[in-house]
Amino acid sequence: MSKGQQTRAIILTEALRAASVEGFQGISIGMLADRLKMSKSGLFAHFGSKEELEKTLLDEAARRFMEAVWQPAMKAPRGRPRIEILFSSWLAWSINHEDLPGGCLFVALASEVDDKPGPVRDHLAELQTQWQAMMMRSAQIAIQEGHFRADLDPRQFAYDLQGIFLAMNYYRRLLRDGAAVQRAEASFRSLIERAAALH
Repeated sequence: MSKGQQTRAIILTEALRAASVEGFQGISIGMLADRLKMSKSGLFAHFGSKEELEKTLLDEAARRFMEAVWQPAMKAPRGRPRIEILFSSWLAWSINHEDLPGGCLFVALASEVDDKPGPVRDHLAELQTQWQAMMMRSAQIAIQEGHFRADLDPRQFAYDLQGIFLAMNYYRRLLRDGAAVQRAEASFRSLIERAAALH
């Protein structure tokens, strides 16, 4: 990794940490320059604009998410075992990610940008649509493998799975519910039981 790539990686890590707590509204080129003891012009040279920084942050968060959540799942057998690893990896990402002290960046930013038309909102929506498609495909494979019932709606399964994590984030972070993780695990078990094929 070149020095420029190393500097860029350091900037992105600090920006991700800040955005997870303060949102995109709370970060700026100047704030990051102060925190990293860099010049504004030096930091600006890596991204060109705040909008470009925000889109790059989304891509970096997506890359880290896929590395931490999707890649371990892909090593598991197809079907239900893969979905179970996906859930446990996603849970670990949501509660233990040291670079995101404010929790999952996608959850933190969704309510901030959902009513603000523009490239950043569109990019976040595109990334989340891709993730939904991957969860749907995982459910379809579980049907093909005979793990899930044939009449299961993969889109509804993906919706319900996403909902578990949104609810957990709400209960854990806003309501400070110490049982939020256990509730998420119970909800997932219930979702799997409802989806399971009868033998």
